[in-house]
Amino acid sequence: MQPTFVLVHSPSVGPSTWRPVADHLTAAGYEVRLPSLVRVCSGAPPFWPAVVGAVRDGLASLPAGRPVVLVAHSNAGLFVPAIRRGLDHPVAGSVFVDAALPARTGSTPVATAGLLEFLRPKALNGRLPRWTDWWDEADVAPMFEGTALRETVVGEQPTLPLSYYEQHVPVPGGWDDHPCSYLLFGPPYDDLATEAGERGWRVAHLPGAHLHQIVDPAGTARHLIELAARP
Repeated sequence: MQPTFVLVHSPSVGPSTWRPVADHLTAAGYEVRLPSLVRVCSGAPPFWPAVVGAVRDGLASLPAGRPVVLVAHSNAGLFVPAIRRGLDHPVAGSVFVDAALPARTGSTPVATAGLLEFLRPKALNGRLPRWTDWWDEADVAPMFEGTALRETVVGEQPTLPLSYYEQHVPVPGGWDDHPCSYLLFGPPYDDLATEAGERGWRVAHLPGAHLHQIVDPAGTARHLIELAARP
């Protein structure tokens, strides 16, 4: 049975970062689900149960027993173990795309001490600016390369609470009981791709900036299909 691709965006951005890839996967004959996490972190911590719930709700119309491939970009990679444990559908594979890796056991901090030190001065009344507002234009522009999607991607970003980055996400034992793989776009995620390889995962490289899936959705979709098809 052909699996359904579940494209999970980072809570720092929105589902439009995956929509062009979803269109290419659909055109290739695959069923796709694109859950939205834009509003799930608007309440009080911990936020990870709401992330799991949003993905599970996004699969409500999928027939029971239909296998899924979880595809997580960026910060969403940290939630894959909890999502895996929280789904009723069998998970045939997980693909981490330029993504943060969960700890091997225990729990994973959403942000490192260095990132929290960077973020705390930016918070106003406990909330942060939109993700693209953290950086200079010289850092942001190359991620879009002139794509018309920039206005949409920037506009749908939430202003996350600082407490989102202060949370820890549980890592249930045995969550990686299925094929996992890593698709690297480029620095600074190359060290994480190396770690994925050390975990025994398949690793592929599609050179680009962090939002390369909106710049080259066809190439990204092709790599996802290849990674999902092999153990």
